[in-house]
Amino acid sequence: MTAPAWLSFTGDTWPMLRPPTETHTPVHVRWAALIALGAGLAGVLAFPRFGIWPMAFVSVGLLSIAVHGRRSQTGAWLGLLYGLAFFGPLLHWTGVYVGPVPWLILAVTEAAYCAGMGAMLPVVQRLPGAPVWVGATWVLQEAVRGRWPFGGFPWGRLGFSQAESPLRWFAALGGAPLVSFAVALAGAALAAVTLYARSRSWQSVTLAAAALVAVPTFGAVLAWPLKPAPDRDGRTATIALVQGDVPDRGLDFNSRRRQVLDNHVQQTLQLAADIDAGRATRPSLVVWPENSSDIDPYTNADARAEIAQAVAAVQAPILVGAILDGPGDHIRNVGILWSPAAGAGQTYTKRHPVPFAEYIPLRGLAKLVSSKVDLVSRDMAAGGGNGLLTDGPFPIGDVICFEVAYDGLVRSSVAAGAQLIVVQTNNATFGHSAETYQQLAMSQLRAVEHGRTTVQVSTSGESAIIGPDGGIRMRSGDLFTPSRLVTDVPLRTGKTLATRWGPVPEYVLGASALAALLVSVLHRRRRPMTPTGNTDTEEMVRA
Repeated sequence: MTAPAWLSFTGDTWPMLRPPTETHTPVHVRWAALIALGAGLAGVLAFPRFGIWPMAFVSVGLLSIAVHGRRSQTGAWLGLLYGLAFFGPLLHWTGVYVGPVPWLILAVTEAAYCAGMGAMLPVVQRLPGAPVWVGATWVLQEAVRGRWPFGGFPWGRLGFSQAESPLRWFAALGGAPLVSFAVALAGAALAAVTLYARSRSWQSVTLAAAALVAVPTFGAVLAWPLKPAPDRDGRTATIALVQGDVPDRGLDFNSRRRQVLDNHVQQTLQLAADIDAGRATRPSLVVWPENSSDIDPYTNADARAEIAQAVAAVQAPILVGAILDGPGDHIRNVGILWSPAAGAGQTYTKRHPVPFAEYIPLRGLAKLVSSKVDLVSRDMAAGGGNGLLTDGPFPIGDVICFEVAYDGLVRSSVAAGAQLIVVQTNNATFGHSAETYQQLAMSQLRAVEHGRTTVQVSTSGESAIIGPDGGIRMRSGDLFTPSRLVTDVPLRTGKTLATRWGPVPEYVLGASALAALLVSVLHRRRRPMTPTGNTDTEEMVRA
């Protein structure tokens, strides 16, 4: 049967867009494996602490070269190699204090999603305009990985490597998924330049090179209409972040009863002394980090009295991070808005506790993997709502620790009216690793995505105040050092397109990837039988 014109991907039907897989053979499989491993390592370099953001393009481009022209099964193995080389080093911080087994299990699990993507890439790369479908496939992979299982783990998304790059401005249009798409599009265009050059298809080289240059250029141009003016809304507020530090690093950060709370109270009292002496401006809001009260202030009178003392001294509400008892045998991770007049008031309860860290799914099976499971003796209960706190001097959107990685959790409070995004976190359990810097990059991207000042405050660092343009305005010093940050910040009420559209761009791009996969498979099934009697599709999926 003759394929319809819209499925004819060769000849003159699609000038200058002929897929490179139609024009030359792939590299040898041994070289492809090495290229896939190199691609994963290149991806690590794009993220903090290295922060060489163009390496994200190189990472995507190298993987596209490795899998091009392959069968899906071979592509899956190459994708797995890529994922291991990428997530192994990137997530090394997860094993700093709990040993290598949980870290390796997490890295392998995340790499499995790259294997699925690796199976898709050779198929969609056979289509005209392959870089577009490659970009959509990356978004699909990240969308699934960020949702399943146990709510997913979005760490390592391409978009999170671009906090300092011009591509971050795509976040204001379509959130982190659109940034990931832009990165993957540029990376796939880079691969197309290389592949077309090998086949001496110079018109196609020109087109692919133009796409490679256009993506970051367009991101830079977006800054002009999207970058918030300093006085656009004409409203500012003085805020203070208190990083009190912890007595011990690692899993025993709060082993000395009330010491973490004492540290944050003392730093706040010193801030109050600076205010009284005219060395600092009185803030309208003070923010403490996650776990800053290491004992429940609702059940412990001493803790409650200490927090009240700090609030009275600074004469401003404090957003306190605390671990509360209940319901039942569970605990809750909360932010408490504590005011001078009313005391403990409105609360936010963490909506996405971290599986195997804050609660243990499949506890019996998990014990076979690591004895550290028993350190989580009480599972953390998840909260609800949208994260908006309205009882303070202005509406606050609160997320706690890893929640900053989840699009919907951050967006919900801004969509509900938050004028400031707060990320309360405790990074003491990860030592001097790259985790805190990777998390800070996420907070920077969220600031651009929603056009909001975003503050990240940690027990041990790194704490920072981030402007609506994603730039860091103030940051704490060395890790595990007390710090106080006080400054005026702009408050915003307008909503970006990303805030308004929510997950729609991600859904559209993910659906586009699936549609491209279907179209490519249908086209292959319509091609003539090979001399061995197999269709190209059957050959593609064989080992």
